[in-house]
Amino acid sequence: MLPLFRLAHGPLTSLRPLPLRACSHAPMDRPVESSIRAKLSRTLAPTHLEVWNESHLHAVPAGSESHFRVLVVSPSFEGLPLVQRHRLVNEALREELAGSVHALSIQAKTPQQWSSDPSLAKSPPCMGGSKHDPGMKLRSDRK
Repeated sequence: MLPLFRLAHGPLTSLRPLPLRACSHAPMDRPVESSIRAKLSRTLAPTHLEVWNESHLHAVPAGSESHFRVLVVSPSFEGLPLVQRHRLVNEALREELAGSVHALSIQAKTPQQWSSDPSLAKSPPCMGGSKHDPGMKLRSDRK
């Protein structure tokens, strides 16, 4: 199978293989992921946007939408310190963070930063905060 590529909306600054899930638009059965993608697109007009639902890596029920990682490349971040960039993302996703989203990992880059270093940080492993909760089982424990 050929690798899938995602092109930025706007000038092409990089071409790199991405997982299928990151390349496709979230279907209707993933409403939180769809909402995150739509709100960040509308609010920050990114030249590149990647949204991953990483809930399956944590001690949550199957199909959860509670842990996300986003990469947002936007001219809106020009001249802003990292903390202010994160505040813009958090403000755009205020409803989701007040509701079902438990964790959000953010990478916020300017187009220039992205073109000079198109790397993506990896999320840290789950520390298993819920592993002692009898109502929750880690995915590896499920049969």
